[in-house]
Amino acid sequence: MDLQLAGRRALVTGGSRGIGKAAAAALLAEGAEVLIAARDPGRLSHAAAELGRNAGRTVAAAEVDTGDDDSVRQLVATAGELRGGVDILVNCAARPAGQAPPLALPDITTDAFWSDVNVKVMGYLRCAQAVAPGMVAVGWGRIISVLNIGAKAPGANSAPTSVSRAAQMALTKAMSMEGAPHNVLVNSLHVGVIVSDQIVRRHQREG
Repeated sequence: MDLQLAGRRALVTGGSRGIGKAAAAALLAEGAEVLIAARDPGRLSHAAAELGRNAGRTVAAAEVDTGDDDSVRQLVATAGELRGGVDILVNCAARPAGQAPPLALPDITTDAFWSDVNVKVMGYLRCAQAVAPGMVAVGWGRIISVLNIGAKAPGANSAPTSVSRAAQMALTKAMSMEGAPHNVLVNSLHVGVIVSDQIVRRHQREG
């Protein structure tokens, strides 16, 4: 299937592993120019090299903390310098809890709650806000927010994660309504349990 993405400039946050890395590979297969971003420079460099080797062309990489305004602004500035802008944003950055048991109500602290919201909700908003003006200016853009089933099935996660995922879903809907008249399409992808390298390593440690 040709999705007509050849030459489109894609930015994938959380692109150094898991779903983000898989999304980057899929975009590369469709001919998009890809910039992956994440917090860990070592993992990021390794992922960019692997993706580029498999795709047969260069994959750019940039460090980012989506929980920080200045870091996101710098990321989008870097995307402008390297690629001339961003046509496609895949919001996938998070601080995953893996398969750890959800926090019980007495264990939820204010810091834990707002830290989760800051990355999973505000982080997605920061990235969208930073790239949307360029998309509107050219009359074309795609924003994909990766969520998990916690948005619709709260029992699957801790309360902070369930709240942040539901907020992400509402945010995505609001952005989609605002972007549609400008041909900036915003959608969410709800995923269940993914057998990622993180989960495999955890099970190996536990025997």
